[in-house]
Amino acid sequence: MIPCVRGSVGKPVRLKGTAYDFDSAISAIQFSLDEGAHWTEYPTANTTDYQNVTWAFDFTPPQTGRYRMKVRAVNDRGEASPEAAYVELEID
Repeated sequence: MIPCVRGSVGKPVRLKGTAYDFDSAISAIQFSLDEGAHWTEYPTANTTDYQNVTWAFDFTPPQTGRYRMKVRAVNDRGEASPEAAYVELEID
């Protein structure tokens, strides 16, 4: 789990992390705000099977409340991380 992040409505919150998949290149990072029912995918270009992928995602919260965003990596074989990481956001 990534520590809880605080933010304000209408102001971008930057989330960052690192992904690595032994023996496979990371081809995308995926994000979900609905417990994994739907994923938004952002491709990662020019990765190799021996490098970490550092990612950053800006999320602009539309309203106050608590959000839980799941994050997972997808490798070049199309396999998603077996367990997604998540971050909780507290928005004022």
